[in-house]
Amino acid sequence: MADPRHIVLLAQYNAWMNAKVLEAAARLPAEALSADRGAFFRSILGTLNHLMVADLLWLRRFRTHPAGYTTLDPVMALPPPTRLDEALYADLASLAADRQVMDTAISQWAACIRPCDLNHVLAYTSSTGIACARRFGDLIVHFFNHQTHHRGQATTLLTQAGQDVGVTDLVALIPDEAP
Repeated sequence: MADPRHIVLLAQYNAWMNAKVLEAAARLPAEALSADRGAFFRSILGTLNHLMVADLLWLRRFRTHPAGYTTLDPVMALPPPTRLDEALYADLASLAADRQVMDTAISQWAACIRPCDLNHVLAYTSSTGIACARRFGDLIVHFFNHQTHHRGQATTLLTQAGQDVGVTDLVALIPDEAP
């Protein structure tokens, strides 16, 4: 289950992997990024847009937690999405700039989460308009798992386009505690 220490680690992993994916994507021409590759969100850019859309939706919901989480305020200034497949960004440069804002806010937010925050039941409305109420710690686990899932799709598309993202394992960030 969610633990504040693990949440900080996952936020660190999230930022590290997003930087690696964006670096690999930047080596491709714009046409290659936008090419329909038969993926769920069609292209590399479409998949990266979906990650931004989903993160924006979840972080806007997380901002309503009674803890306040003002560290998420920079996210609130980003364009609000209306659909899960919305192309918020037509080019990689503008997406990358906002991704950095997002990842910085995620890391700062993760560092503020207290164990007592995790059991709060967060009420929100899903993207399909359904009223939901779920344990905050479980939603955080979903949030990071969703990112990993779609980043895996983006990594596959990048590999098929001839770009190596490099090491993607979380264990690369876990400190070795051998005596």
